[in-house]
Amino acid sequence: MPAYFSDGQRQATKDAGTIAGLEVLRIVNEPTAAALAFGFKKRMNKKIAVYDLGGGTFDISILEITQDAFEVLATAGNTYLGGEDFDDRVIQHIAGIFQKEQGFDLKSEKMALQRLKDASEAAKCQLSTLLETEINLPFVATMNGESKHLRTVLHRLDLERLTEDLIEETIKICNDAIEMAGLKTSDIDDVILVGGMTRMPKVQEKVKEFFGKVPAKNVHPDEAVAIGAAILGSTLMAETSQPLLLLDVTPFNLGIRTAGGLFSTLIPKNSTIPTQASHIFTTVSDNQRAVKIQVLQGDSHLASENVLLGEFSLTDIPPAKAGEPEIEVSFTIDSNGIVQASARDLKTQREQSIVVEATSAMSDREKEELVQKYQANREGLAAKESSGL
Repeated sequence: MPAYFSDGQRQATKDAGTIAGLEVLRIVNEPTAAALAFGFKKRMNKKIAVYDLGGGTFDISILEITQDAFEVLATAGNTYLGGEDFDDRVIQHIAGIFQKEQGFDLKSEKMALQRLKDASEAAKCQLSTLLETEINLPFVATMNGESKHLRTVLHRLDLERLTEDLIEETIKICNDAIEMAGLKTSDIDDVILVGGMTRMPKVQEKVKEFFGKVPAKNVHPDEAVAIGAAILGSTLMAETSQPLLLLDVTPFNLGIRTAGGLFSTLIPKNSTIPTQASHIFTTVSDNQRAVKIQVLQGDSHLASENVLLGEFSLTDIPPAKAGEPEIEVSFTIDSNGIVQASARDLKTQREQSIVVEATSAMSDREKEELVQKYQANREGLAAKESSGL
């Protein structure tokens, strides 16, 4: 899955695998999987950058490969930046030209818009190898009983101009990741391109310009993630396999809500997991007998702007003046990304804790119903095949 997926998005990915009838052994970030495809069993010692620009998301991960140990040093990204945004820029451009010439908004009619979407995506792909391409949609719309036809030429320079800010945003995120890893671009030995959008010549040019080196050509942008995931799955299931050391990081800050609605970070983003951290907090009012611990995930200093993962209360705190009780809050994240949070009154040693596994919008019952539906559909298809229907 995308490295910058949130807690809920990660759980949704696991749920999808379960509903499909799979046993989900581990979730792996896409750039990390691509790194496995690049360096597994090649006995290399390198620092690499995996630039992953797909259809819907963008990720950049900086990894260090030492023999068969893969350590993620930093990861960053945007889960709402991808090829679809490039398509949309072309759609808006072509629709604007058509409206100016014909006086009709193609976006106002579903069928016309769908045809325009398909043609825009195809044109974008063609411009990775051509300098210009024609978009020809006969009978795309009807206005006052008259059929309208769309025919125009889109140049590669047009596409680059329309999407320049999107590409620059990915480079800005790359710079953030390099800084978080404590490195310089000159420290990177290889750059791996993953995702269909990395076929765009301007993207390759900008990546080369930023990192100062030509991206590696020995990893297939469409297949690398699947190959890496298969490698990891094989090592997890093969009892005699040489163990693969894979050290990933947490993509967001993890902490709690404190007085004034602020967010106090206990485990910073890009911390290698498994990890643990603790901090001493106190009460905010005299004779306060309980504290509510809200476990949050995010990058904002305001608690309300981050994602609530779970909450619990520590009760029966002995009466005391505000600021006197010492409440130790501890977080632990294991290799599967499961968070355990606890709070302990250091005076009485009273403790409360919760295990915060990624929250899901689906209940266990809903997931079980979908699993049963999937199995019933599969059995029905098998029966049809056996009967020759």
